[in-house]
Amino acid sequence: MNGRVFLIHWNAAEAEIYADQLRAFGWEVVGIETADGARGGQAVKDNLPDVLVIYLTRLPSHGRQTAFALRWYKATRTLPIVFVGGQDEALAKTKAKIPDGHFVEAEELEATLLHFRR
Repeated sequence: MNGRVFLIHWNAAEAEIYADQLRAFGWEVVGIETADGARGGQAVKDNLPDVLVIYLTRLPSHGRQTAFALRWYKATRTLPIVFVGGQDEALAKTKAKIPDGHFVEAEELEATLLHFRR
């Protein structure tokens, strides 16, 4: 295993597909959140992964706010966050709010995650 990853995406069926891809890349998926950013944030804090993956392809404001909230906690302040996808204004807002995030397209995700393997 490369390490532990937590996945946030606001569509359950798509999230399962993305989780399967992460597993195929050699990552252990320790959690998936598809409906509640506060619940997802708590799950991340309770079971700290090596990296957090947030897809911005659906409800990017929810992903952005969840990531921003996690930056307030000591335990997750330096947690690597990889944002996948996103477009135009929503992507720009996320980059401004989470400037230390890693922003990639889906085809770049596997290579990007390798930087965070343990």
